[in-house]
Amino acid sequence: MIELRQVTKIYRKGRIEVKAVDGVDLKIKDGELTVIVGVSGSGKTTLLNLIAGLDAPTSGSVLVNGTDLTKLDNEQLTLYRREKIGFVFQFFYLIPTLTVLENVMLPLVPLPMSAKEKQERAMRLIEAVGLADRINHLPGELSGGEQQRVAIARALVNDPPILLADEPTSDLDTQTGDQVVGLLRRFHAQGKTLVIATHDERLTQIASHLVRMRDGKIVEEA
Repeated sequence: MIELRQVTKIYRKGRIEVKAVDGVDLKIKDGELTVIVGVSGSGKTTLLNLIAGLDAPTSGSVLVNGTDLTKLDNEQLTLYRREKIGFVFQFFYLIPTLTVLENVMLPLVPLPMSAKEKQERAMRLIEAVGLADRINHLPGELSGGEQQRVAIARALVNDPPILLADEPTSDLDTQTGDQVVGLLRRFHAQGKTLVIATHDERLTQIASHLVRMRDGKIVEEA
């Protein structure tokens, strides 16, 4: 279970304070498909970053299966992200000079596996997202939807129990966006906890757990 207890996150820019997340209490059960919906600046991306251990709350606690992330040191957080979290970023963050295969293999680099095992695991994920014929292509040779699928494969290559997706349909046409969402749902059906942050109201229809945010606060939960 993912649990946020009275979580607040404040960013300081000079004398200006921005309260990105404001006193949030939230529980996400194992295996749920949670959609966090809100306009840009509502705090949903910050919430994902806190769950991923990419950022620390100004106050409050973030617990994952009983472990308080605020109590972990950097090395422990790195291990947590490697073993527990797959993150699909809004802007993909693919390495432009690496092929599809090499990008997907990146999270496996520190693991005690042979090069052959790493390549085989990455290839299975690439095939699963329908890009076997693009395996040696560079990101710049792919469409936006294809790059998003590479990002999903990379996020899943460590077989994490929790998958976080930030604006997975942003800048994609409707058909491509639907394909990406279908892909995420397929992996969710394999037992993963899926948390999607989005401004796309269509995605509320697939949620088993819906959270609406505004100005850093949860204003609706169903």
